[in-house]
Amino acid sequence: MTTTLHTYMHTRQRGAHTCQVYTAAKYTQLMNSRTYAGPRVAAEEIARLVPQECRKDARVLDVAAGTGKVGQELYKRGFTWLDAVEPSTGMLEILYKTEVYSQAFKEFLGHGNSTIPTETYDVVVNVGGMGEGHIPVRGVDDMINLTKPGGVVVVVMRLEYLEIVKEYRDRLETRMNLLEKSGRWSMVLKKTIPRYFCDKEGIIFIYRVI
Repeated sequence: MTTTLHTYMHTRQRGAHTCQVYTAAKYTQLMNSRTYAGPRVAAEEIARLVPQECRKDARVLDVAAGTGKVGQELYKRGFTWLDAVEPSTGMLEILYKTEVYSQAFKEFLGHGNSTIPTETYDVVVNVGGMGEGHIPVRGVDDMINLTKPGGVVVVVMRLEYLEIVKEYRDRLETRMNLLEKSGRWSMVLKKTIPRYFCDKEGIIFIYRVI
């Protein structure tokens, strides 16, 4: 299974064509809870930040939502006001069937043409949306803009992508740090995730928007 997943995750095209090479059914089959810890880890960390009594009123945006795995994990933990951003029609068809999302935006982030209202969400979470040909570095600016002051941005990704993805190498964390120095957000958490995806380590960043 590891070989199949590794091959699958490294045979995607770049840019706007990325959403076309994902087969939603294949994605659902391969990215299950036994091989992919991202959705669960993100939901657990968000639940630690938001008290139980506040979760039903917390507005959450799931960026690069795929087939809705993050939303389902959050819903289990009492978050019921969930929106999604996902550019793939096939993914959205499966996501809608989860019945945990209020609405979905079919678009990319990081290209300067988002239709999503700004300063709207208490939590903006992106699990697995950072990768080769995926959300560009400037996507983190969009995530900040979509978050209410005092809300949090959560980014979960494979640790090695910080080095092996050219778009992120010496740029993604540099941008995150610059945004912190300029007063856009402040770091809440940064930690590695063992066995995030098969045998690969992950990393989670959590920032509070100022």
